[in-house]
Amino acid sequence: MMRYSRVNVQPDQPMYLASTAVFFAELIKLLACVFVLAYKTKSIARTSYILRKEIIEQPQEILKMLVPSGLYALQNNLLYVALSNLEAATFQVTYQMKILSTAVFSVVMLNKRLTRQKWFSLCLLMLGVTLVQLQNVGSPKASAPITIIDTKSEGESEILEESPVENIADAMVDEGSDGDEGPIQNPFIGLVAVLTSCVSSGFAGCYFEKILKGAEADMWVRNIQLGISGALFSFLAMFYDRQKIYDGGLLQGYSTMTWIVVCNQALGGLLVAIVVKYADNILKGFATSLSIIISGIISVYFFDFEPSLQFQLGTLVVIMSTYLYGRPDAPIPGFIRREKKRQSIPPPVKYSL
Repeated sequence: MMRYSRVNVQPDQPMYLASTAVFFAELIKLLACVFVLAYKTKSIARTSYILRKEIIEQPQEILKMLVPSGLYALQNNLLYVALSNLEAATFQVTYQMKILSTAVFSVVMLNKRLTRQKWFSLCLLMLGVTLVQLQNVGSPKASAPITIIDTKSEGESEILEESPVENIADAMVDEGSDGDEGPIQNPFIGLVAVLTSCVSSGFAGCYFEKILKGAEADMWVRNIQLGISGALFSFLAMFYDRQKIYDGGLLQGYSTMTWIVVCNQALGGLLVAIVVKYADNILKGFATSLSIIISGIISVYFFDFEPSLQFQLGTLVVIMSTYLYGRPDAPIPGFIRREKKRQSIPPPVKYSL
């Protein structure tokens, strides 16, 4: 739907600004969280008390949520630096390191235990996603570029992290093909930028998961705090398009499909928070990878997408990695398992009278 809303624009209608779409998605997410909180408490007075107690009287909790939002803002800026200095194929391969960085931070920050089987499945997931996304690099049927806004929180729209990464790479390829000579690239700077982006993504996700699972506050209160910080960054991002907003207004180019996409992204952000709360960031990575494949399958029917053998192989690898990660660990064979030595109890001493 997101891509359809960006490419299916009437000739006399301007395209809507992605910065305003993200801002409205944050506002809708805030309203949805307040509504759910009021439904849970069954009282408007009780809801007002919780909001005043947890948000207005504890501004330091909102400051904690600025950390993941700020890190994702840094990440998205680094993505532009990386794509300006790396080939699209190199970027697609190195950017999948965020899967392993998330797993490493899960072990370090959340004390999660991963067996060799799970590490192997994560490596397979990296390989499968790379194969799936490399089909779009330099393809004449590549997706239309989608603007990335310099703001992101773990509960925000996937516009800002997962979906458009392959589209950015395609956009860079298309821009570079217009002229004979492109800008001078520095592969070392690009590599440092993409690796730093991967590290910030993994740390921010695990940081948010630790706050969400370790706090006594209600999950929906946490989402409101996160939404406030996300709305702040989204509002600041709109200054980049201030001239366009001044000329055409905030709602320029908006249609029914645009509002459907905005609401979908807002509610999707809440689903991400629920997944992180009751599962973890690693499972979220698997879900995101499967969503990329599902999006490709849907594109076959709506956008004449032609999956190559490479795409099909990557899909098979992703499905296999998902199965291996969810499969129970194999028991240790009896001849390897160490048996505990039984301690012999000495017989009682008998004293003769």
